[in-house]
Amino acid sequence: MDAAFSAEQGEIRRTLREMITKRCGPDEVRAAVRTPAGHDPALWAALAEQLGLPGLAIPEAYGGVGCTSAELALGFEELGRALAPTPLFATAVLAAPLILALGTDGQCTGLLPRIAGGELTAALAVPGAGLATALGLVGDNRGDWAGGGRAGGVQARSVDGVWRLYGQAEQVVDGHSAGLLVVAAHAGGFARSRTLLFLVREGEPGMVRTRQTALDETRTQARVEMRDVKAELLGGDESDVPGALAAVGDVAATVAAAEAVGAADRALERTVEYVQEREQFGRAIGSFQAVKHRLADVYVQVQAARSAAYYAAWAAGAEAAGFGGQGAERAGGLALAQALDALRTAASEAVQLHGGIGFTWEHEAHLYFKRASSDELLFGPVHRLRARAAERAALFATGDGEVR
Repeated sequence: MDAAFSAEQGEIRRTLREMITKRCGPDEVRAAVRTPAGHDPALWAALAEQLGLPGLAIPEAYGGVGCTSAELALGFEELGRALAPTPLFATAVLAAPLILALGTDGQCTGLLPRIAGGELTAALAVPGAGLATALGLVGDNRGDWAGGGRAGGVQARSVDGVWRLYGQAEQVVDGHSAGLLVVAAHAGGFARSRTLLFLVREGEPGMVRTRQTALDETRTQARVEMRDVKAELLGGDESDVPGALAAVGDVAATVAAAEAVGAADRALERTVEYVQEREQFGRAIGSFQAVKHRLADVYVQVQAARSAAYYAAWAAGAEAAGFGGQGAERAGGLALAQALDALRTAASEAVQLHGGIGFTWEHEAHLYFKRASSDELLFGPVHRLRARAAERAALFATGDGEVR
């Protein structure tokens, strides 16, 4: 493995950090999350037009840049430092790869160039609170998480050749503002049970989208209700939807890990700055050995998480290029578990070591703690991420193939 970044990758990091530093400070983040969209449209336009971030991992044939998940992870690491509220994760990491993997030529040609240019945002809607399950991060996703042919979840029926959706999805990241929804629904009932993906456009009659009050304001979530909503089947009815979702889940875990590493690094950086300025008993509190030891432990944990995230990004890129990245199918989940642990620790120490101002609403330390908790609710919990990676690696399998 070559851990060195190319000149192009370094330029992506440098340019994005300059833009985020200039346009996405704590005050700008607070203002953006309180808008109806939940993000700053001007910042989103700049990320799309000047940097091409929505199309970073979309092939050039569809108007994208054609980069790998490594470049995408670097970009999200910088966005994570500021907790920048954008629809990039939902659009470029969750929805666009599914359209690329399963969509027909017409669907890819009609949608991906608009996504790459930032004109169209998209979101993945799965039933209930099962995003981590649907992506195969905490268990096998070939079960009945989409409804199983029973009441609940999202059901799809074909009426005179037109698909109709019924049901609701919770915790849809950026679902209230996305121009396109990729909805996972169950079709066929008991006779021919299967999970399919459908495209639902903004403003479709019968669809009600409600922005929810989320723990982490910087990653907006919505509840989507569908009552006899017209939908377009993504790809064909024989598509391997669980397989496509699992592949997207590996990359999504890698990108979320890099984002969490960026947030943890920034929380640690702010804490180090503060303890060098805050004085107690006539000296900076950062000079006390106990404080040094606590921050040193955080630093080691953050660096370990960064190494895991970079390896996961490299492994996913190597696998996509046909080089067979070793452990690519489980590196993302392990990296995400490590990164969420690091972010929670860094955010907790930030709150503690900032003292009286650390837990106040006006200080941004609580935002980093909320991001760690919210991401674990969305993608975890951490112990299940690790258990799933161990299961896929057959870590506890006996000689006859059974798991102890």
